[in-house]
Formats: sequence, C-alpha cells, structure tokens
Amino acid sequence: GKWHMGVNCKTRHDHCHHPLSHGFDYFYGMPFTLVNECQGTDDPELAKTLQDTYWFYTQMIILAVFTLVIGKLANFFTVNWKIIICLAICGLLYFLSWFSSYGFTKYWNCILMRNHDITEQPMNLDKTTSNVLKEAVTFIERNKHRPFLLFVSLLHVHTPLITTQKFQGRSRHGLYGDNVEEMDWMVGRLLDVIQKENLKNNTFVYFASDHGGSLEAHRGNSRLGGWNGIYKGGKGMGGWEGGIRVPGIVRWPGVLAAGKVIDEPTSLMDIYPTVVHLAGGKVPQDRVIDGRTLLPLLKGTVQHSGHEFMFHYCGVFLHAVRWHKKDSGMVWKAHYATPVFQPEGSGACYRRGICPCFGDGVTYHDPPLLFNLSQDPSEANPLSADTEPLFDTVMRKIGKAVEEHRKTLPPVPQQLSPYNNIWKPWLQPCCGTFPFCWCHEENNKA
Repeated sequence: GKWHMGVNCKTRHDHCHHPLSHGFDYFYGMPFTLVNECQGTDDPELAKTLQDTYWFYTQMIILAVFTLVIGKLANFFTVNWKIIICLAICGLLYFLSWFSSYGFTKYWNCILMRNHDITEQPMNLDKTTSNVLKEAVTFIERNKHRPFLLFVSLLHVHTPLITTQKFQGRSRHGLYGDNVEEMDWMVGRLLDVIQKENLKNNTFVYFASDHGGSLEAHRGNSRLGGWNGIYKGGKGMGGWEGGIRVPGIVRWPGVLAAGKVIDEPTSLMDIYPTVVHLAGGKVPQDRVIDGRTLLPLLKGTVQHSGHEFMFHYCGVFLHAVRWHKKDSGMVWKAHYATPVFQPEGSGACYRRGICPCFGDGVTYHDPPLLFNLSQDPSEANPLSADTEPLFDTVMRKIGKAVEEHRKTLPPVPQQLSPYNNIWKPWLQPCCGTFPFCWCHEENNKA
C-alpha cells in the first residue's frame, strides 16, 4: 500500500528510502502519497499547496542572482562565481518544481512499484484496489507455511477517496462512507483468507488508523476527511485529541479473548516492540525505544499501559504532553502550543488548508493549557491554579518528564528543509527514459 517515505537519496537508483532498504523483503504500492492530482480532479491538492511556495522561492533566488551578478560586474562588492552559479542552479530547481506542479504531478508522484520496479506510472486508480488486495492475498498464500509479517497500508479513507463503482452510493454518509465500506470489505477479504488457510488462531491482527479525521478536507459542504466525534481538532494539529485518538482493534482467537475493551493509552509506536516480542527477538538496547509491547496489556497480565508519558509533536515541535498517572485511571494533558483556527472558532485551519506547527499560525501557552482527559475528553474546559488544586503539582511532574525526554533525543539532519522538499529530477523514479515516464504493467499478476 502507501509507503509515503520516498525512494532515493543521491541517485535515481540508490533506493535508500525504499521499504527493501528498511527490513522488508517484498513491496508493492505507492512510494509517495495519494493526492487529488492522481485522480485528475479539478481541485488540485499538492500543486495548490506548493505552487505559491515554489514561485516565491524562485523569484527571491532570481532576484538575488541578478543582484550579485550586477554587483560583481560593477565592482560594488566581491563574491565568488561558484556561489552565484550554485544559487542560480537552486533557482532553476525551484522553477522546475513550480513548472512541474502544473500537470506533471500525476506522472511524478502517482506511481506504483513492485520491489524496485515501477509497474504503473501514472497509476490506474480504477484497478488499484483490486491490485493491492490481490498482492496481499497472494502474499499470505505464498507464506502460509512460515512466520510472516504483512503490513497493509490501505489507500482508502484518504483523499481523493478512490472508490470502485461497486461501492459508490452504498453508504448514507456520501463518498467518505462509501470509501469506509469498501475498506471494511477489503479487510474482511484478508481475514477470510487467513481463516481459509487455517491461520486464524495463530495470526496476530492489528487494525488502526495513522491519525484522526482531516477536518480541512472538504468539497463544498461535503466533508471528505471523516469526523472526530466529541474530540477537538483533527489530523496535523499537534496535540488535540481529534488528531490523536484512533481506532485500535486486535484479533488473535487462539490467544486473546473476544469482546474485551482496554481503556488505556497505547501508541502506534507499540507495534514495533510487539512484533519483535512475537518473533522472539529483543528490541535494541543502545537507544531509547518509545514503544511498549502490547502483549501483557492484551493478555491481562498487567492492568495499566507502560506509557506514563506521551509526547505529541507537530513536525519537530513539541505541542502537548499526556500524563497517564501510574496505577490510576487519571489522564492529564498539557498543551504548550495550539494551532490558530481559521476562521476563529471553526475547529480547523480552513483558510490555510492545513494547520502550521510554528510561527504566527500557532498560539504558545505559558503556563500550558491543562486538561483532565478523564473527566473532559473533549478538551473544552482548560484548568488553572484557581480551578484545579493539583495544577502546580501536575505541571511540575510534566515539566520534569519533558526535561528527561529531551535528553534522549539525539540531533538528526533536518529532513524537512526547503531544499529537501523541492523536486529533484535526478532522483525522480522513472520507468522510461526521463522525462518520458509512463508505463502500465500488462496483465497485472502478482
């Protein structure tokens, strides 16, 4: 399914970010992400967001290059020609990125790969659902006689909500509901195969979402990103519950009792140590692993989550911290920063399209906004020292946890800098002779 981690670092064929370079033995899916351009709708998503940014940087760099050239030729100041040339190349890259956003996004971004080979460029969305399902089913059938890890990252319930004709109009909740129903059918098919191959009682199945509903995704009055119920905020908003609380459903008939509900904080980071535990391995001891194995909690050998504190980031910025008091059902959450909703009181960043993580689009709180999630899961009533006797005690405890947490964070290269986000022709996956990149695998068989 959707990998969304990219492919290459320095050359078109180094595959440094590819799943096969990170422990997987087989891959079929999108190396990037699903955007409206993949469907060819009238409402571009990626281009709309990036065009203004690319054009702004292009203009600024061109202006800087002209200024440096004129200044050097007129002897106003001295500057190395290498610097001017490098700046000009950078400007050219931004220009190409801006130009390619008008129509080429579908070819550059919307591709399917099998292992290192591109099978479709651009991808055929009419067949994607059946192709992904077919690949997953045949993977199970090929590996049924040995232990396997199958990670299916569905393209469903993500805009542009690709839904086959069979499921269109099935739901009372519009296109989003149709998409959910098709996803449910796909998961059911996978569980049927596991049962048919007599793997049900010794297969651990974990179903989850990677974030809450995207509130800004809409077309007219129709919501395309789901609904977060009583929870405030949504996808990409740092610390609000609407972007963090996601469904978690586990099935393992041979080991876990059916119908059990666990009301304890867990994290998608727990998948890694859980899988390592199931495989009989040990997590690395030379670094801090933030996840905790879910097995003791699921089996009932412990009653409380191993997560006393959870740190909720927006990009590289810490926005909120959750404290799940040990041996207690009490859960506190402190917000250090929250997005500025536009328009005010709307509950989302409709004018921006996505909430920013820092700058003038964020409100910083000192003291932090504190909520008792045990009593106020909607985060509607912020507490203060006047209204909550434990306010100072809780804030001291959370502040100390943040201090300890930051000691465990080693410095890493900035991956989200403007340079790292521009399109680089020499890294573009291409199944033909660049820039003529288009292909469709004939008689697609797994």
